[in-house]
Amino acid sequence: MNQELVIEQKIIGDMIVLRPAGDIDMARSSAIRKAVTEVVRTRPAKLVIDLTAVDYMDSSGIATMIEALQSSMRNKMKFVLVGVGPKVRSAFEITKLVGMFTICDTVEEAAK
Repeated sequence: MNQELVIEQKIIGDMIVLRPAGDIDMARSSAIRKAVTEVVRTRPAKLVIDLTAVDYMDSSGIATMIEALQSSMRNKMKFVLVGVGPKVRSAFEITKLVGMFTICDTVEEAAK
């Protein structure tokens, strides 16, 4: 049974933080894609995706992060991933994409 991906949104200064909770896989990646699209429309200076509550991400989740990065770049926004746990980080490392992203440990660090 697939659970819906819950995504918390928080505005901190000139950045918007999206914090999904749950696995980001093919069944759930469209929810984060939709949330990113809505945020990009508002054009914050920085979009942060806090992955602290994400234990698993498959290739569709990684593709969604790449799309978010590209969309942010097109709109001259900074894009930061935060709280990338070991399992999720290994997915980025296996695909050799970890270097494409700015990755911070905390939201506070991303705000700098």
